[in-house]
Amino acid sequence: MKKSILAVAILSSFMLGACDSTAPQKNKNIEQAKTVVEQITSEPELGSFGVDLSARNLAIKPGDDFFMHAGGSWYDNFEMPSDKTRFGAFSALADRSEERVKQIIDDISKAEDLSSEEQLIANFYNAYMDIDAINAKGLQPIEPTLQKINDIDSVIELTAVFGNAWLTGVSSPINAGLGFNRLDPNAYQMSIGTGGLGLPDRSYYLMDTERFITIRAAYKDNIAKVLSFIGTKDASIKAEQIVALETKIAKAQWPREKRRNRDLTLNQLKRADLLKEYPGFDWDTYFASTGYIIPQLNITQPEPVKEMIELVNNEPLSVWKDYLRYSVISNNAGMLSEQVYLTNFEFYGSVLSGQKEPRPRWKRAISQMSGTQSLGFAIGKVYVDKYFPESSKEKMATLVENLRKALGERIENLDWMGAETKVNAKKKLMAFRPKIGYPDVWQSLEGVSISADDLLGNVQNLRRFFQAQSVERELQTTDRERWGMAPQRVNAYYNSSFNEIVFPAAILQAPFFDPNADDAVNYGAIGAVIGHEMGHGFDDQGSKSDADGVQRNWWTEQDRAAFEVKADMLAAQYSEYEPIEGNFVNGRNSLGENIGDVGGLAMAYHAYQLSLDGKSAPLIEGLTGDQRFFLAWAQVWREKRTEQSMLNQLRAGTHAPGRYRAQAPRNHDAWYEAFDVQPGDALYLAPEERVRIW
Repeated sequence: MKKSILAVAILSSFMLGACDSTAPQKNKNIEQAKTVVEQITSEPELGSFGVDLSARNLAIKPGDDFFMHAGGSWYDNFEMPSDKTRFGAFSALADRSEERVKQIIDDISKAEDLSSEEQLIANFYNAYMDIDAINAKGLQPIEPTLQKINDIDSVIELTAVFGNAWLTGVSSPINAGLGFNRLDPNAYQMSIGTGGLGLPDRSYYLMDTERFITIRAAYKDNIAKVLSFIGTKDASIKAEQIVALETKIAKAQWPREKRRNRDLTLNQLKRADLLKEYPGFDWDTYFASTGYIIPQLNITQPEPVKEMIELVNNEPLSVWKDYLRYSVISNNAGMLSEQVYLTNFEFYGSVLSGQKEPRPRWKRAISQMSGTQSLGFAIGKVYVDKYFPESSKEKMATLVENLRKALGERIENLDWMGAETKVNAKKKLMAFRPKIGYPDVWQSLEGVSISADDLLGNVQNLRRFFQAQSVERELQTTDRERWGMAPQRVNAYYNSSFNEIVFPAAILQAPFFDPNADDAVNYGAIGAVIGHEMGHGFDDQGSKSDADGVQRNWWTEQDRAAFEVKADMLAAQYSEYEPIEGNFVNGRNSLGENIGDVGGLAMAYHAYQLSLDGKSAPLIEGLTGDQRFFLAWAQVWREKRTEQSMLNQLRAGTHAPGRYRAQAPRNHDAWYEAFDVQPGDALYLAPEERVRIW
């Protein structure tokens, strides 16, 4: 969606998130808060052993719909909160994390003699919450950018505004950001790609069904309303022209499944050759505002970038200027007056996502503050001290090693992979580096300026700060201690360049991880999540990088072909799911995540069996260990969505919706035995149709 342009610039900078080379400074108020508030108990948080059995719908057979069998009673009775478009295990923990961060900020606000970082947190939050001052300013915070847009009188001046998108928040059809060199992970490299769309995906512009036609009509209305804030004449006509321009951008872009193919998106060239290979664009002007030296680049979408250059040169300047005016207001709506925000929400929240009302302002403030290119790590320091017991980190480290051992045994016993490839696969597995809970070295914020009365100015100061740190480190060795998520983020990720798996503190809670839960539950939940992240190192794209993070082919031709056959089977399997009539899961675009799920479950189940050491798991509440294992997996992916949110996930997301992630056990023989799934059941797959990769 329109926010994606700015997000790309920020994400590229977050690749360069700097860390202190010294030990973290301890703040007095943080030290006073260093007590884990959760009482240490011997009881699991959910049910008697870690699974909420009351959520099940026993009238639905596991083999017909495992998602509804495991969580159907909850699904049928849960009422979606009016400020959400999706709710599930991730959402519940995110709510808890936000409440905790709110308490942290409240405590800081009441304290005296604040440390420098605490003062930054207090000032930013106060600036965000002072809605009267924000309303009084109206559009004044973006007036400098609007004036620059008004002054555009040539393509060169237009290019200069595009080049400064990272600071101002305008949309741009050409994006640039600093990331890791895929052929040398010890080095950074500028990457050039495309962007510039206000809708979630190119398909929203190109599909001619009634649903998408209606969305486009609402989008045009929103553009016209936003343009009216600056007194634009013929706003409806200009809105039509903007959507027509974005449609041309959409047609030129690669589909998402093509964009994730790392073979196609690796196109390196020297900076000196950029103009020769991609003529007609003033690259010097574009890069002038960034400060980067840029000795070498990578072009992620070669032909689309060339087509963007054609559009920049050939589309009327007047249309580009209207496009920029709309984007600077829309993309910054959260930092502007409530009138602007609510107009933006009317489309992006209600129409596009099915959200009934905005999130409370304090939650929006915390979301804005919690990114890695904001104050996320400053808040994260306090969060970890208050809410993350060191014992959870230690137990998690043990689980990671158990999963590593299980995957190693599975690789050794693969019947479709030859000995030569197995050597490389096991080398990569042993090189996996886990990061658990929080960084060992915290990000420095020295030099950041945050005031209590200039919200957008604060956001731009943070962007400048992180940009400057990125520029400073451009030619240095990559920083392997940096994290791509703050500790209070409920998520996990795999970084192929560093061959690392990362688990922030906030995800290490029930239903994902509970030190008091049954072992089967922890293996079926966080164990499978660990396996999922490990699996990304061996999915259809992650498997193109070796143990050192270098993108290269470490497979024999025969083994790679065997892998692709299995991957194609899984893509076809997920592509059959149709959550909304005429809108299917994109099995090819979500393939990496689906390989992670199916493979992660296999690794976790193997590790669970190893943990039993040949003994039988006890029955608990009439359930076997295997049943508890798979129910824990389904509980993690329990969720409810608005239809609009589901459509967005299908078209723009890389993950299958939770309903279908919960069905991943249909590829595992043990699930059939555990729940007596038989031919004729809706989810039944014949043994030869079950996808077994890792």
